[in-house]
Amino acid sequence: MIAGMYEQDFIAYVIFGLMLNFVISIMFGLYLSKNIGMQEMITSKGDKKQSLLISFSLLIPFAKMFVTLYRVAILQIYFLNKGHTHKEFWIYMTN
Repeated sequence: MIAGMYEQDFIAYVIFGLMLNFVISIMFGLYLSKNIGMQEMITSKGDKKQSLLISFSLLIPFAKMFVTLYRVAILQIYFLNKGHTHKEFWIYMTN
């Protein structure tokens, strides 16, 4: 149990929350572009410099993608092509 809920219920709430977050973000963006105008939003944006932490946080999804692709390559090239099983790959990755 996680936070008093079964895992399936907790994951369902997480997925629902993520979907709701995206829907509200899109609606807020549409609301702003309707009231301000897209061209005005582009030309009148502030000159605030983006922090270094935000710049680095944009790299996190790409880093996760490369780690996943590396693991898939190991699974395909080293294990499955040589006749090993998925279980042996899992033991290799968790050791």
